Amino acid sequence: MPGILGIVRETYPQERRVALIPRQCEALRKSGLEILIEQSAGLEAGFPDELYVARGARIASREEVFREAGILAQVRCLGANPEAGRSDLPYLRSGQVLIGFGEPLTALSECAELASAGTSLLALELVPRITRAQSMDALSSMATISGYRAVLMGATHLAKMFPLLMTAAGTITPAKVFVLGAGVAGLQAIATARRLGAVVSAYDVRPAVKEQVESVGAKFIMLDVDSGSSEDKGGYAKAMDEDFYRRQRELLTETLREQDVVITTAAVPGRKSPILITTEMVAAMQPGSVIVDIAAERGGNCELTQPGETVIHNGVMILGPLNLPSLIPHHASQMLSANIAALAKLLVREGNVGLDLDDTIIRETLVTHGGKVVHPRVAELLAASAVKNEVSQ
Repeated sequence: MPGILGIVRETYPQERRVALIPRQCEALRKSGLEILIEQSAGLEAGFPDELYVARGARIASREEVFREAGILAQVRCLGANPEAGRSDLPYLRSGQVLIGFGEPLTALSECAELASAGTSLLALELVPRITRAQSMDALSSMATISGYRAVLMGATHLAKMFPLLMTAAGTITPAKVFVLGAGVAGLQAIATARRLGAVVSAYDVRPAVKEQVESVGAKFIMLDVDSGSSEDKGGYAKAMDEDFYRRQRELLTETLREQDVVITTAAVPGRKSPILITTEMVAAMQPGSVIVDIAAERGGNCELTQPGETVIHNGVMILGPLNLPSLIPHHASQMLSANIAALAKLLVREGNVGLDLDDTIIRETLVTHGGKVVHPRVAELLAASAVKNEVSQ
């Protein structure tokens, strides 16, 4: 397979990121890859074609990129771009390697289609959380952007200022911000809200993150719930049973009454987001307060969240933003590009592209290969989905 890495323009609606920025081109060329970029692929992220050419990349049409590239990198592959992405299927060829977000745990039929095309999909969502793969952890990169942006949205929509101010007209008390979920997005939200001058508190189902929350300047809220098995071996929060969430909601209600801005970030990979804030809990909040639900793309942590919409209930504003990283496309692309470049370098040996299936990172990230769905968890979900469809018919 030729050592050509191809980058195409994103076709998902309002997606402004690009999978590779010009600065990464030189490093990849030193690894033995030629870089092929679709015309205007980076323009919306602030990277015009001339910057790519200056770094040694070649500009081409979309068809040329698909035809010549041994590795294709996209922000959103077919599974994460199910409508517009399907138009690229005829261009894919057997043996090609595709790198990008692909929603492999939910977009099962799309994974099957990529397998049928003979494409080897490396899904960024599945990069293992091991030390050697930290530079490839695109989920953490994009969560950092989301946490930062969510706080700015909350600050913009709140009818108050965030910092404590001593003025001739009197003292302005600081806003109170509460962050639900202290993963990467939550920690970045805490840090951003603190920099803006808010008084910040946070809660996470995993008690082990208390020290991390306090290290970025927030008070950790302790709830009297049994959360001993709340974290999986990859460090992600696990889905809990409904009794756990019911008790958690009861205890959180009193905390929410005092907040000006609430940022919710709780997500479980491959699952619908847990409901942490009910309609009754929103009704107990102060009129004028704001909820920013980062988990809106998977249904939301607030019962009233409408993905992509703004809802007002009893004077409380609930924001359900989608694709937050695309709202800051320049730096989101910079971070994502570094992750993709690090992963792409694993595939190059003496200028040729290949997949070392003995490499833990490649093996655990690989979804489709050789005409089959090879990732065990995705294959299991696909088989279960097929059985369910047969039963329903």
